[in-house]
Amino acid sequence: APGSRAAAGTVPATEGPGWRSLDVGSPFDYARQGILYVAAHLPRPSVSGLPEAAGEELLALVGALGGRTLGLFSSRRAAQQAAELLRARTDLPVLLQGEEALPLLVRRFREERSSCLFGVMSLWQGVDVPGDSCQLVVIDRLPFPRPDEPLAAARAAAVDASGGSGFAAVSVPIAAVRLAQGVGRLIRATGDRGVVAVLDSRLETARGYGPFLRRSLPPFWYTTRSDVARGALERLGKS
Repeated sequence: APGSRAAAGTVPATEGPGWRSLDVGSPFDYARQGILYVAAHLPRPSVSGLPEAAGEELLALVGALGGRTLGLFSSRRAAQQAAELLRARTDLPVLLQGEEALPLLVRRFREERSSCLFGVMSLWQGVDVPGDSCQLVVIDRLPFPRPDEPLAAARAAAVDASGGSGFAAVSVPIAAVRLAQGVGRLIRATGDRGVVAVLDSRLETARGYGPFLRRSLPPFWYTTRSDVARGALERLGKS
């Protein structure tokens, strides 16, 4: 709703023809509760699956915290590669979507404090794990619609045919909604704290759509420094 934000975190009610609205703000203090870390030093994603550099970054982040990680991946191949990597190089329990029923995996993730849960798009919306069982959310790449998503592809083609940019008009807004849903898995209660780590450097480096996508997210404290993110995770791991 239009209007200036009040001190209590609300926007005064406004009226228009046939409607009345009130924005009551959010109960969460995102800037104090969470960090958004973008691994801007990583190469731009180009191959399918999990690139080696992104895998090493994932290992460093998860190791700093000691588990408690929800991994949201763009493909089943990337999720599987991430699970295999952590199982080979850490002793942490790694739960992979598809190996057991999803409700059972989520329950184990909630109950086993050092566990990690890795999966694909259904986890971006369907996981609610408040508390310290989920203090790191890792997103491997920006969730633009795939070429084989027929509705998005048809809409983008129609915009292109009319002289516009199907990518800007269709793909970027879809990615913004999906990214916000994924990032929203971190802060589920007023006492939650943690880090969202995006391993796709384009969120920082893409001048055309990077700022737009960042504005679609909760106002976390923002950094591109890996040492800052790891330091915060190490402190959380000791708490």
